[in-house]
Amino acid sequence: QVHLEESGGGSVQAGGSLTLSCVVSGYSYSDYCMGWFREAAGKEREGVAGMASDGSIAYADSVKGRFTISIDNAKNTLYLQMNNLKPEDTAMYYCATEGWRPASMVVAVNGRNGFGYWGQGAQVTVSS
Repeated sequence: QVHLEESGGGSVQAGGSLTLSCVVSGYSYSDYCMGWFREAAGKEREGVAGMASDGSIAYADSVKGRFTISIDNAKNTLYLQMNNLKPEDTAMYYCATEGWRPASMVVAVNGRNGFGYWGQGAQVTVSS
């Protein structure tokens, strides 16, 4: 059974940094796409950053240059380094995984519909 668990959320002031981690267990396929999504109050869940096993990486325009997605395959852990955080980054952040698809699928419109495995979420709150 596939299980994803996020950690690293918290509260920071604008301009601060946080790193989210997502430990994945039970997924044994070598081909994958993994992504970070976020859901702010009253808004739909949107893709933030994605990474696929072919090496492709994609970011939403709103986070380019500030967020970095990475993976440690030895630890089965996906990361999201978030720098220069803004109040509009406040949201519940989720990691997700699925079989291979290009990383761009994560940040595509309704990209969330292509992922079947989700973590429970980590809250990120950025104050001004």
